[in-house]
Amino acid sequence: MRIVGGSLRGRVLKGPAADAIRPTSDRLRETLFNILVHSYGDPIQGARVLDLFAGTGALALESLSRGATCATLVDQGAEAYALIRANVSALGLGDGARILRRDARKLGQAPEGERYNLAFLDPPYGRGLAPPALIALRDGGWLEKDALVLVEENAQADVPLPEGFALLETRRYGDTQVLFVRAM
Repeated sequence: MRIVGGSLRGRVLKGPAADAIRPTSDRLRETLFNILVHSYGDPIQGARVLDLFAGTGALALESLSRGATCATLVDQGAEAYALIRANVSALGLGDGARILRRDARKLGQAPEGERYNLAFLDPPYGRGLAPPALIALRDGGWLEKDALVLVEENAQADVPLPEGFALLETRRYGDTQVLFVRAM
């Protein structure tokens, strides 16, 4: 697993030892970032990025490599937390990345002045975790108005969006679907 674009392109990321963490593949990550640049006006440049169910941190770290200002990575798992810390340290991104070990469905209130305009949600497939995480983002004031949110889930899963979110499009890649969602 590597960073696929930007200033850190080609740098290796530490991956999980077990199957409990399912990182977004390099190919899918590259595809998603190309879509963001070419179809959504490059929301990565200068972005404040939030990565829920961060796993290895690949999506947030890719964002930082491509010009995001800062990223907050959230995961409650011990292995994920250790992987994220190791990857942030290895890439020298300690100043731009903050790691929170907590349940993405129970975020609480966003810290004062910390709202994000780009968010990634990559929960374990098939457990229905995306809708409660979106509710936590909305109710905690974590997202700016019109923030772009990408939700990754199994291609067969139904992902009902809570009030305050609008589906822009869904794209499917093998056994994965990615919902492009706008926070209202």
